[in-house]
Amino acid sequence: MKASTVRPIRSAGAVVLRGQGTRRAVALVHRPAYNDWSLPKGKLEKREPAYAAAVREVEEETGVRIRLGAPLSDITYRVLKGPKVVHFWVGYAVSETARRPDHEVDEVEWVPIGLARERLTYADETAVLQEALAMPDTTAFIVLRHAKATLRKDWSGDDRKRPIDPKGKAQASNLVDLLDAYGIGLLKSSTSTRCVQTLEPYAKAARLPVKPVSLLSEEVGEEHLAGVQRYVRKLMVRSGQTRVGTAVCGHRPVLPAMIAGVDLEPHPMVAGATLVVHVDDEGLVVAHEWHDPHPA
Repeated sequence: MKASTVRPIRSAGAVVLRGQGTRRAVALVHRPAYNDWSLPKGKLEKREPAYAAAVREVEEETGVRIRLGAPLSDITYRVLKGPKVVHFWVGYAVSETARRPDHEVDEVEWVPIGLARERLTYADETAVLQEALAMPDTTAFIVLRHAKATLRKDWSGDDRKRPIDPKGKAQASNLVDLLDAYGIGLLKSSTSTRCVQTLEPYAKAARLPVKPVSLLSEEVGEEHLAGVQRYVRKLMVRSGQTRVGTAVCGHRPVLPAMIAGVDLEPHPMVAGATLVVHVDDEGLVVAHEWHDPHPA
């Protein structure tokens, strides 16, 4: 009989950094139940994506609101209930509120980098800290395919005005957490309704405009793929240089050119899927992540 595979318990957290140079520090937490000093992290809630859990858990344990930077190596180990995996990202402090000590975390400290290696209790977390410190500061640049739209056969009007369907609306709503987690501050979209509607929930939550670009539409972009690639590359470089997280929404026929614009090989993307590229201050790609749409 084939042995059953035990799914690992999944957690997420971040190496939370603030400051520059000799004033750079990392947020560490003390857990009285274990009498240890560790990186902030915690278990995913039901149906919660890891990136959202990382942001939520860091804020719950430290009072620090972060935006995610580049992904880091996972940590795996065993606990009484079975195998456990912790997903880590670099986290950049955006804001901070005081947190009352409790039974889970009774101390939160911003520890200078030189002391943090000695303070951390676990060697695998020290290795993750080292990995984070070796990376340049990055900004997120996100390429996404519009959410699921009404089928062409069910739409008799102008295809450019074809809207997203109920499943697409759920996907667009779920994108709010993803775009927020990566600190997106600029929204670019194809002029087609289904692309604009994909970004509208986040635009409303973040109080940002959705800026339409005709070059990203099927009607124009498919005839000017080289122009799409140049446009996306220029936008990505500018995003890194200005440190403004950017999301750009397009369509299946133009996605290969959009992906080429961020220096990656073509990759299939279902409706509502995202490519998160982490770029440095010169607009060079440091790391990337693919995210399929999270189920509603």
